[in-house]
Amino acid sequence: MKHNWNTCIVGDKLRLVPYREKHVPRYNQWMQSEQLRELTASEPLTLEQEYQMQKTWAEDADKCTFIVLSRQLHDATGNEVDAMVGDVNLFFNDPDSKAKAELEVMIAEADWRRKGLGVEAVVLMMRYAIEHLSVDTFVVKIGFANGTSIRLFQSLGFEEVGRSEVFQEVTMELRSDEATRQRLTEQSQFATTESYDD
Repeated sequence: MKHNWNTCIVGDKLRLVPYREKHVPRYNQWMQSEQLRELTASEPLTLEQEYQMQKTWAEDADKCTFIVLSRQLHDATGNEVDAMVGDVNLFFNDPDSKAKAELEVMIAEADWRRKGLGVEAVVLMMRYAIEHLSVDTFVVKIGFANGTSIRLFQSLGFEEVGRSEVFQEVTMELRSDEATRQRLTEQSQFATTESYDD
């Protein structure tokens, strides 16, 4: 998505930066993991296919992707690729409403899980989506076996709206009413948005 192409969001524990070509090899390396592909319902891609996917997503108005960087690693090294720990995405799949977006988050680096980065990435992405992309409803689809993600989204107020035995996943939603917007603002009160240029 071109809208976030020059946007960096800085939170307490992380930085969100647009998915650029330099991030592709590390991202592709993550996605060689069968466990990560299963958790994210992804297909394996070659490095060449991943480069093509990154270019396609950058131009696609229906996708918004940020790479999640650990601020601790980034501050220590100054190197984005070394600081990569995951990604967070919005997909505008509903042809009837661009105000409804499917949300996904992945903390790919096992050493950085259960440290609050997933929650913070989701909170920052939701706030960005509400304030800059006019999103009013968020949807998540999570595999039954991914209890960690289900609990993460429940903690943010998402409620179950459907289950698919065929796809073995639960669908949850959250509308961005005034209480939700207030909560997101409080949870990200020290976040800043910066211009990004690599």
